[in-house]
Amino acid sequence: MSRTMATKVMQGVRVLEVAQFTFTPAAGAVLADWGADVIKIEHPVRGDTQRGFLNMGGVKLDPLRHTLIEHPNRGKRSVGIDLGTPEGQELLYELAKQCDVFLTNFLPQVRQKNKFDVEHIRAANPNIIYARGSALGNKGPEREVGGFDGTVFWSRSGIAKAMTPEELEGPLSQGIPAFGDSIGGMFIAGGISAALYHREKTGEATEVDVSLMSTAWWASGALISQVMETGVLSGNSMPKSGGSPVNPFMGNYRCSDGGTINLCTISPTGHIRSLFEHLGIPEAADDPRFSEPRALFDNADAASALMVEAFAKHPFDYWRQHLKTYSGQWAPIQTFRDLLTDEQAVANDMIIEVEGADGGEPLKLVRGPVQFNGEKLETTRAPQASEHTEIVLMEMGIEWDKIEELKAKGAIA
Repeated sequence: MSRTMATKVMQGVRVLEVAQFTFTPAAGAVLADWGADVIKIEHPVRGDTQRGFLNMGGVKLDPLRHTLIEHPNRGKRSVGIDLGTPEGQELLYELAKQCDVFLTNFLPQVRQKNKFDVEHIRAANPNIIYARGSALGNKGPEREVGGFDGTVFWSRSGIAKAMTPEELEGPLSQGIPAFGDSIGGMFIAGGISAALYHREKTGEATEVDVSLMSTAWWASGALISQVMETGVLSGNSMPKSGGSPVNPFMGNYRCSDGGTINLCTISPTGHIRSLFEHLGIPEAADDPRFSEPRALFDNADAASALMVEAFAKHPFDYWRQHLKTYSGQWAPIQTFRDLLTDEQAVANDMIIEVEGADGGEPLKLVRGPVQFNGEKLETTRAPQASEHTEIVLMEMGIEWDKIEELKAKGAIA
């Protein structure tokens, strides 16, 4: 049994977030998971633009159970400030004085117009770590161009083309919302953690930059490096049941009900008999064509044909259980629905629960990829827009009369 998370490695760290959508807010969510006090600044009327996304891939989202808001914003507090007003900007600077990190993904021209670029925030607090998430990086001719993970992480980066079988007419579309955003958010959180450590050791506050493009380059780095070295770019192939032409113990095999098992036994040494026995064809392990790796590779097509036939005799759920005692490497090719009943994922606390803003059933979310001391994560739901404005301003020492005055001017909500 895992313990409830008591190890809050970011306890005492305050993060001021002026960001929206998922990419950079996801970093704030990770830091909040780790114990940081994350104050999310939202427009007093509109809030985070992503709150208005109420239909994703044909699925209607309830604004009070908005998973696309919950995923990158759980554990935070929301303060409504209009950063287009002088009063709002002054409030932001007062908050910045009390924070360790400033986190943003607004475009440079917006940061300049509303006076929260690095020079403005550093004027208020020279020791603050200034972290930027961007589409294409903070340098170069397109630094002022925005983008989403569908445009930058998926399309422009080469990933969409690399994932698409060459036989298809066009590239695959991105099937997972906020895919690159969620990966990139973890990178920003890691960069901020390193910057905090550096400041602790040296007293120097750094600027941190992560882009969706750099996220995609790193995620694809092993292949990009290979292309730079050899000039060779290999493509993906259309799905079929069977093994690699050189190693039948690597490939995707179709089950009787259309499910698929992935074999990834890169080195079959010591695994040949185990696999053939599990497939119900133990005699193949004694066949001189397959009994040792070199012969198996030379006769890959014949072995693959036998294995295709064996896998086609039973359904996916049978193989998903039956192969658990196979000595080599393999995996069931699961849907996200299958993942929810994956005993190993559940045992490792991948699912967390937060209260629903509607007071109904708890919302189930995904924990971040890092776990400390094997402890189970507990966090709060994402805030409603501007939910904590008064309490945060009062913590800053602002009198109620002043809060009322700022509200009347529309500077806060």
